[in-house]
Amino acid sequence: MVQEIDINEEQRRCFGFQCRAQRSHVLSIILLVPLLLCYLDSSVLLDTWASTVGFLSEAFTLVSTSTSSDESWKRPDKFYVAYPHEYHFVMNEPEKCQKEKPFVVLMVPVASSNKAAREAIRDTWGSEKLVGNNIVSVFFLLGLSSPEEDTTLQEQLLEESQKYHDLLQSDFLDSYHNLTIKTMVMLEWLTLYCRNASYAMKVDSDIFLNVNNLVKLLLSAPKENYMTGLVTRGGVVARNPSSKWYLPKKVFNPVIYPTYALGLGYVLSLDLPEKLVEAAKHVKAVYIEDVYLGMCMKHLGISLTFPPTGGLFNINPVKYNRCRYSKLIATTTKSLRDQVEFWKDLQKPDPPC
Repeated sequence: MVQEIDINEEQRRCFGFQCRAQRSHVLSIILLVPLLLCYLDSSVLLDTWASTVGFLSEAFTLVSTSTSSDESWKRPDKFYVAYPHEYHFVMNEPEKCQKEKPFVVLMVPVASSNKAAREAIRDTWGSEKLVGNNIVSVFFLLGLSSPEEDTTLQEQLLEESQKYHDLLQSDFLDSYHNLTIKTMVMLEWLTLYCRNASYAMKVDSDIFLNVNNLVKLLLSAPKENYMTGLVTRGGVVARNPSSKWYLPKKVFNPVIYPTYALGLGYVLSLDLPEKLVEAAKHVKAVYIEDVYLGMCMKHLGISLTFPPTGGLFNINPVKYNRCRYSKLIATTTKSLRDQVEFWKDLQKPDPPC
């Protein structure tokens, strides 16, 4: 089981002198209220009293929250992840899995504005809808754009959705620090709308995917409690604030991450999404989404499965040659152009090796 993460001691004590100062301010306000009322015209008496009571209520709530011994002082910061939370789909394809009856579902998190990546995938490995007798479905998972982005983007997305019927958009802000939310919303969607599939793969938009080899792997994979990918064991938590993956002790106290599958692309049996969503109710969320799934898997007591051979999943771009790419499942690439050209070359009828 995952250990409960200790609340920062300074937070538990409500920052010491700050709590005492808050109480002092509240008492001072209480004493001043009768004096202030003496100078009030009767016509504004009730309004002023109501606003004063409201202010006092907020002040008492702050002190009560700050001094709670059960929960930390909840002031959202860069490490706060708003999950569990009830999110809603503003674009959805609730019946597509039932209609297509896929063997494996490819879930691609991508920025709303990154249409180029979606088009590249639709033109390459996302176009491989049938491998043998096994159906493959593809969905792109989006959040909401920030107000600073193009105001016509949502209209463009609606047109794209009507054309391809492969967009799933939820009402959270799409950002790097919300990737955990995006991942959990993905699992919620699979639980609600795609139970009839056997497997799902979360795959980043900058990945070259060999769909044939993925299906070949899954045809002999376990049907339950199965998660695989580039499985990492013994990863050291980044404590340098300048690191992209920095996690302070107050957020994640252990020195070593639990075993997890790197987020470039991981595969799971379709019994796991519901279990992971339930586990998330008991495991404090961190913004590093693949690590968080590892934490939830540990909470569930389910071990990840290492790939049968090395080199199937690659975090660093693999130099292209047809023989090598005919044997891997997933690798990062340096550009969308590489993704497209590599895939097209691999489709040639000549033997790859």
